Amino acid sequence: MAELEAEKMVEEETGKEKGGELLFCGSTCWDAVGRRKGALDGNLVSPTRLRPLVGVDIRFVAAGCVSCHCVAVDVEGRCYTWGRNERGQLGHGDKIQRDRPTIVSELSKYKIKKAGAGRSHTVVVTEDEIEPSPVRCLVSEVTATACGADFTVWLSSVEGASILNAGLPQYGQLGHGTDNEYNTKDSSVKLAYEAQPRPRAIAALAGETIVKVACGTNHTVAVDSKGYVYTWGFGGYGRLGHREQKDEWVPRRVDVFQRNNVLPPEAVISAGSVNSSCTAGNMHHFVGADSSCISWGHAQYGELGYGPYGQKSSAMPKKVDILEGMHVISVACGYGHSLVIVDRTNVGERLDQLDVYDGKASSQDNEEIERNSTVPPKKGAAKVSNNSKKRKKSKDSSEEEEDEENSDYESDDSEEQANGQSERKKQAGGKASGRGRGKAANKLSGDGKGTGRGRGRPTSTNKSSQSVQGKTGKRGRPRKS
Repeated sequence: MAELEAEKMVEEETGKEKGGELLFCGSTCWDAVGRRKGALDGNLVSPTRLRPLVGVDIRFVAAGCVSCHCVAVDVEGRCYTWGRNERGQLGHGDKIQRDRPTIVSELSKYKIKKAGAGRSHTVVVTEDEIEPSPVRCLVSEVTATACGADFTVWLSSVEGASILNAGLPQYGQLGHGTDNEYNTKDSSVKLAYEAQPRPRAIAALAGETIVKVACGTNHTVAVDSKGYVYTWGFGGYGRLGHREQKDEWVPRRVDVFQRNNVLPPEAVISAGSVNSSCTAGNMHHFVGADSSCISWGHAQYGELGYGPYGQKSSAMPKKVDILEGMHVISVACGYGHSLVIVDRTNVGERLDQLDVYDGKASSQDNEEIERNSTVPPKKGAAKVSNNSKKRKKSKDSSEEEEDEENSDYESDDSEEQANGQSERKKQAGGKASGRGRGKAANKLSGDGKGTGRGRGRPTSTNKSSQSVQGKTGKRGRPRKS
């Protein structure tokens, strides 16, 4: 503890946050992870160094439960991205996949502090937020940011507007009391959801100061300055913590975190694709301690870091042996991978013994990294990992099973299946509402009318009480131009 306090004092005096070595474990097959069942080639099953970042002081990493790309920020404020890039989420001005961490050159004039990663987008927070930004609507005084699948949340120090968001409101994940549903055709029922392009403060939390936020695929978790926890958005599988599988269109306080059971200021919250927690996680969890790391959960690509001879998944929390004794600065979990920043102090020789992953990079990427990096090369050749070539494919069929939550990677149009619910169907005459959710899919009775519980969206009485913030379009009517 004395060493940690000394480090904090040094950071306060120098005004510079401490960085460390970035280690990675999990899938490197970015174009196939989450889309193809079964074992994939190129999995890094032990914490591994990344060649372009060897010796670079990384101070912040970002990934998300539905992101197949990574973001890292060094102590100088440079931003590195790599992974899937089919929607330009890496920020390099193209759609070319990057297997190596690559500096985002367009951000070179900014000093980046924090970042967030969604399914197909990335958000960064700059140190100087007075300068014009490429984003038309600038959120001021940002303290943190988080990304869901198709929406973004910002925390701000502005009084009365401590939490803002923008994006898709389909499941109420924006917390404004509506999903912005409307019908796109006169002759038939074809529903769509109007996105919210401009950042907007959540009115229901105007009287609270939100200090922490995390986003799942389509739900949000927030903590205020008093330690109270709020959740809203898609409620399937009980991920909101309200003892019911109902969507919440406005922030709702979680009952268990009240009175003497509020969250302490140092608590860490996270939101996975089907869960919410006070640690970290998606289908797997990675928790950093002072001198070790603990992981557990369902894994397929080595993201738990147990090594080539360790188990792939674990129902019980287990230490990552190779990281024992290393001081962990920060951790992040993405889809099928984990990121860990460790302090180099007194563990330099142990880091040199870890594998180094080269990935694939063009000569242009290499020159760009070398040109922007001020870190001198380390003496001695680093060991290159060949484990991925030697590893055999798993024959355990149980490991090939993927959760229904991850099926959204097979198609951008299958978001509803990705959240544990069946696709909404509208039949002639409107006899079946089709708002099934996972196992609670609707069944038809003898008279042909829908008897399913629905996907848990608020009842009609709730909607009427929220008439001020009601839907912008009515079902069966086209949206007014």
